[in-house]
Formats: sequence, C-alpha cells, structure tokens
Amino acid sequence: MDTIYQTWAEAVALFERRGFPEETYAGLDEDEYILHPGLAALPASLWLDDHQHRHRNPWIKAGGRPEYEGIDGAVTGYVIDGDLHVDGSIVNLDHGSPSLIVLGDLKAANLVLTGTSRLLVLGDIEVETFFGNSTDQHVEVLGDLRATLAVMWDEFLPEIGGCLRGWALVPGYVDLDDCGPTVEDPAPHTGLSDLLVQDVLLADGDSPGDDLYLADVGLHYDRMIDRIVRGLPVARGGRTVAPLDGLPQE
Repeated sequence: MDTIYQTWAEAVALFERRGFPEETYAGLDEDEYILHPGLAALPASLWLDDHQHRHRNPWIKAGGRPEYEGIDGAVTGYVIDGDLHVDGSIVNLDHGSPSLIVLGDLKAANLVLTGTSRLLVLGDIEVETFFGNSTDQHVEVLGDLRATLAVMWDEFLPEIGGCLRGWALVPGYVDLDDCGPTVEDPAPHTGLSDLLVQDVLLADGDSPGDDLYLADVGLHYDRMIDRIVRGLPVARGGRTVAPLDGLPQE
C-alpha cells in the first residue's frame, strides 16, 4: 500500500481540506500519523492492538521511518483519506493502541472496541456487529452507524452525528433518545435469540461469573469476542471472514 508518514501539522491541514470539524479531531495526540491516500481495501481482518500485533498491520511498514521497526507504541495512528473497506473485522482489545481516522465511509464485518483506540469517521459506519465497552475511548461517526446489532456497555456511548440504525443493546439506565442520535430499529420486536447465533447466548443453567460480563442481558461476552477473533459470525446469517490471529476457522 502506498502509505506515508505525516506530521501533525500536515494531518491537520488534510482534515481542514476534507471539512473534518476541529472539535472532532482536537483530542488526538499531536504527533506523526501514517497516511493512506484514497480508498483502503483490506482482504482480511485488522488488529488495532499495536503492542501485540503491529507487525501484522498492513500499514506499519510505511516508508520513511525505519527506526520505528520493533519499537512498541511508536505508531500514533492511521489516517485513511477516503473509504476504508475491511472484508474481515476490526478489533481493539488493549490500551495504548493507535487511533484510526477515516475521512470517508467505514465498512467491515464486525467492529470491536474495548481498549483505548480512538476511532473517528467522517462518513458512515456499516458493520454486522458493533461492540464497545470502554469509557476511555473517543469514538465518533459524523454520519450514520448501521449495524445488525450495536452493543454499548460500561458507559460506552459513541458520538453519532446521523442515525443509529439497528438493534441496540445498552444498559437499562441509558436512554438512547436522550444521547443525541436518531435511533431506527428495523425489527423492534426481534429478540437476541433471533439475531445472534446460539453460541453467544447464555443457556439455561449458566451462572454469572467473571467470564459472563453481560450475563444480565443474556449475552456471553467472552464467546462473542472469541468468535469474532476466530472469524466466525456473531449475527445469524453473518459472514465467516479471515481470523485475526491466524487461528483456523471452524
């Protein structure tokens, strides 16, 4: 991929040319970013967990900074100057990972954000499963968020400029109508058992424990993350995609 390093000043100049609001990018680290000019299409899945998986990232070997090779945490973030299409999933599970800024639309099979990676999207996000449970993130989409299932937990609430379209699962104390986005549920009477594969649902007799983080709503957190990492669908009718960690698919 034709990627280059940009200074923070160069990144800001690009944001301004694309009409990216300053209040959206103001919280980013003011450092160098790896820029991918134009549409970025990945035929596999994408880790945003920089410390463990950075050498599997398709943009990490951008020219101009060979001294970064092998240094943990050297990458501040990635800027895609166009749409980003990922055939597999995008996953961030760890803290201290790079930001992802997409100056177009973002499409992926699944999007999992439980670490601290910042995600800013100028256009729309379209995924099968959108999951977040970290309060330490800045996640903002200026367009629509479209997902078969959107799970927002542990006070995680992304900023959505447009419409949230899909089945949204949030804690009982959260009223999405008071949080900004317009919510459109295409199947308001559909239950989790109709939306998701049986493997990620709590069965009768399961008792809550440390690994059943979302037990109060009947969703098995660990199994859901495991399936996504392995490239297996969470939503019924979802696609089987490339695993993130080189694990064999079932």
